[in-house]
Amino acid sequence: MPQTIYIPGSQTMIEQNQLIERDKKSDIIGFLLAWICLLPLALLVGFVTLILFRRDLHTLSFFVGQLCCEVVGFVLKNIIQESRPSFHNHGTTFTHYGMPSSHSQFMWFFATYTLFFLFVRLRRTGNFVTDTVWRAGIVVVVFLAAFLVSYGRVHLLYHTSQQVFWGAVLGILLAIIWFAVVMLVLTPLFPTVASWPVSEFLMIRDSTLIPNVMWFEYTSTRTESRARQRKLVTMKSQ
Repeated sequence: MPQTIYIPGSQTMIEQNQLIERDKKSDIIGFLLAWICLLPLALLVGFVTLILFRRDLHTLSFFVGQLCCEVVGFVLKNIIQESRPSFHNHGTTFTHYGMPSSHSQFMWFFATYTLFFLFVRLRRTGNFVTDTVWRAGIVVVVFLAAFLVSYGRVHLLYHTSQQVFWGAVLGILLAIIWFAVVMLVLTPLFPTVASWPVSEFLMIRDSTLIPNVMWFEYTSTRTESRARQRKLVTMKSQ
């Protein structure tokens, strides 16, 4: 029977009938994988949202590295010029070239950088075991997501297994290099960058020396809120 390729992006699923034999179960898998393969787009939206609300230099550096990774992949695609699987032609791709896979490269860069960020950059606070467990849990989730997106690109016939493999290798290598650049070169410059007038105007900040930013922001907000509440009560009682 003809295979159905699912392409999410509208209220309905666009079906492209192909001459490849698959049973009905693979249609369900393809349907789910098509949505999973949208994770890079979701992560980009998350990046932009996080930058707008937090404006932290580490987050900005992570995002810049992710964009640079995409640029490197795009350049390599046009240099290598290896076609996507010849037995399938997608009309929704930005380029006919498939080596390396951009989706695979994106996700493995994100997963690898997250691994180093959590276990190298982020300082430990509280119980060692609890700290390790939640960090390891996040790492498992992001690497599983990277694997599923990579597999999905092959399953949906956008890439060959080699294109996905080399995309993953490239993403991992670039993540290691960029993390080293951020930690050894950029991080020492963050205090200076944060003090620039334009950084102060845009409220860009450096949280390098704060071990637990979430807890710091929570306690600072709570303290300020209680102080204002006491002040308000005092004013009403006068």
